[in-house]
Amino acid sequence: MADRLQWIKRDPPAWADWEPVRGGLRAHGLVRKRYPQARVHVVEPQPERMAMARDQLARPWWRQLRGGSTEFGPVPPGGVQMLWANMQLHMAADPQVLLRQWHDALAVDGFLMFSCLGPDTLRELRAAYAAMGWPPPAHEFTDMHDWGDMLVAGGFAEPVMDMERIRLSFDTPARLLEELHELGANLHPARFAGLRGRGWPPRLEAALDRQMRGEDGKLGLTFEVIYGHALKPLPRARMGERSAVSLDDMRAMLQADRGRG
Repeated sequence: MADRLQWIKRDPPAWADWEPVRGGLRAHGLVRKRYPQARVHVVEPQPERMAMARDQLARPWWRQLRGGSTEFGPVPPGGVQMLWANMQLHMAADPQVLLRQWHDALAVDGFLMFSCLGPDTLRELRAAYAAMGWPPPAHEFTDMHDWGDMLVAGGFAEPVMDMERIRLSFDTPARLLEELHELGANLHPARFAGLRGRGWPPRLEAALDRQMRGEDGKLGLTFEVIYGHALKPLPRARMGERSAVSLDDMRAMLQADRGRG
């Protein structure tokens, strides 16, 4: 995602990092280095993660005198020109709601940068679970073309989507499961419904070792990573016998008219 910023010609005066603790504090540092004078909004809905974000990302007051201040909490409507969201959408119970929040936070002509996991993610683990007759180990992930459709339906314009597949290798089932535990939770409605007892961890590790060990002696996992970029366009009023336009949208349209003049 950070590499893709080189294609963006405008430098945002303010940008928001949506849940940087899950999205990666190192990634936050890369974006901040690219826009050192920009004001940063850090959004962390969970108090524990907000405390971690404050501890890791707050800047001393003397550095903020040179620009690049950091604010923690919700973004005011239209408050930023770029919204950065790494690895968020696939964990949202209602992604359309999250897309609306991002759209509201962006100023007109602002842009969204996001990534999430795609449907080929964990295909080896899914096959191993199916071979054992177990419920799915993870919920289904959305295809990038469907994300593009949702962006347009949510008011964004000119979505650009692409993806890559990354294969990670692990020496032991325990290390593989440790990595998965850090990535998130299984939101599939057909997942195991209750506790599985003390015998479950060794049984699971033995099954993964038997089902997933490759010719190279490693346990491999595929991750499909989807990258998306979209703009927030100038709002258009729907014309009819009665038309309603919000004050914020009216201001944006008037400012655009003055700019064209």
